[in-house]
Amino acid sequence: MKRLLLFFLPLILFIACSKNPYTHRNQLILISPQQELQMGLQAEQEILQKAKLSRNPAYNNLVQRVASRIAKVAEKEFHPGFQWHFYVLESPQINAFCLPGGKIFVYTGLLKLIDNEDQLAAVIGHEVAHAILRHGSERVSMAMMGDLGKRLLAKGLQVSGSKWGPLFDLAYGVSTKYGLIYPYSRKFEYEADQLGLYLMYKACYNPNEAIRFWYKMMQASRAQVPEFLSTHPSDIHRIKALQAYIQKLRTIPRQCPRKFN
Repeated sequence: MKRLLLFFLPLILFIACSKNPYTHRNQLILISPQQELQMGLQAEQEILQKAKLSRNPAYNNLVQRVASRIAKVAEKEFHPGFQWHFYVLESPQINAFCLPGGKIFVYTGLLKLIDNEDQLAAVIGHEVAHAILRHGSERVSMAMMGDLGKRLLAKGLQVSGSKWGPLFDLAYGVSTKYGLIYPYSRKFEYEADQLGLYLMYKACYNPNEAIRFWYKMMQASRAQVPEFLSTHPSDIHRIKALQAYIQKLRTIPRQCPRKFN
């Protein structure tokens, strides 16, 4: 069995690895687009059964207005073919997320922090970018391969079922978490930031407001953990990367009634 797995593992990796057409980075994707959409629909229903939807008309209209513009650009530029749904959840959390297939959720805590539509566009653009770039499927695929690698290595070292098993599990978990999962998660955030800026820019929002928003987020954060212990880049590194990409955006044409400063 072990020899069979070792024979097919390189083949699986070769077939599953594909170059992302937007970032030009090789991705490990073991989940089909159809499976991904189904995962998003299932997660959407589970969230709607447990979470409390906001009845604030101002918040709901704001999110619908901004998200619709971002999604329209996403469909025109990248053709993901998603069925976009936008929700506002009652929660003090300063956060938002997008499920596979384009299901966007924004917490009221975040809406209380933003100053204008442009800042919300920065957040929603980022979340839409995660969906377009299939980061969710990539995370699941990495977890699947990590589990397979763990079982193969445990058998090779003959620690399965031995007294060394718990220690091996701990060492493997820590090494993959901080050596693979977290670094790639930070890479996903940078990629979503860049594509998200492009989406909001093409939707005629001011990308400079993304910088102002992240300064507000930095001030709202009570404690900053070291970057290598986090799934997200540090706020200051994120801001610097955003500033660099905004300079590149200025060379990309768009048809909008106003310029940004």
